[in-house]
Amino acid sequence: MIRRALIIAGIVVLSGMLAFPLRDAVYDAVIVPLAYLFWILGLWYHAVHQVIWWIVIILFVSYVLIRSLLPGFKPATKMPIKTKPVIGQVESLSAWMKKAEHGTYFKWLIANRLGKIAHQILAQRATGKERSFFDPLAGPDWKPDSALQSYLESGLHGSFADYPTPRKPFAQRVKTPLDQNVTDVVEFLESQVKQ
Repeated sequence: MIRRALIIAGIVVLSGMLAFPLRDAVYDAVIVPLAYLFWILGLWYHAVHQVIWWIVIILFVSYVLIRSLLPGFKPATKMPIKTKPVIGQVESLSAWMKKAEHGTYFKWLIANRLGKIAHQILAQRATGKERSFFDPLAGPDWKPDSALQSYLESGLHGSFADYPTPRKPFAQRVKTPLDQNVTDVVEFLESQVKQ
């Protein structure tokens, strides 16, 4: 509160100190052009007949009354609705692949999608008992290497929050199971579908 009062007092003192030396500049830059503008407007007002001014005022008031009494009186205009093009699964996966270089979240999204595909492959192979989503990814003829298995498991059952990015700007990134080569994972899943 005191700081605000000091700022206002400083502005008043500064404007008072500048008022006397700048009075001729303010007179030439502001007062004279405004007086000239009002003089021209007065000439226009007196040059036009009073009947025309009354007609203009009556038309303006009528327009305002009609707009306020009949709000739906506006002419109908159709605004085109801009729709975003639908992005398919392949396009979204491609966008995630580009963004995966910058952070763990998109790497996890890709791993999650591939982990769900692995779960569906194993669910189709299952005979008898229905496969739970929380079961480990294992089954007959399912023999990925340990890094690939860890990638699919962390994508399906893990979270991107399990692998936080370092806070320091130049810190070395820790290698995570999400750093697996996606091409190897896709090739393994393709080989499992062919069986």
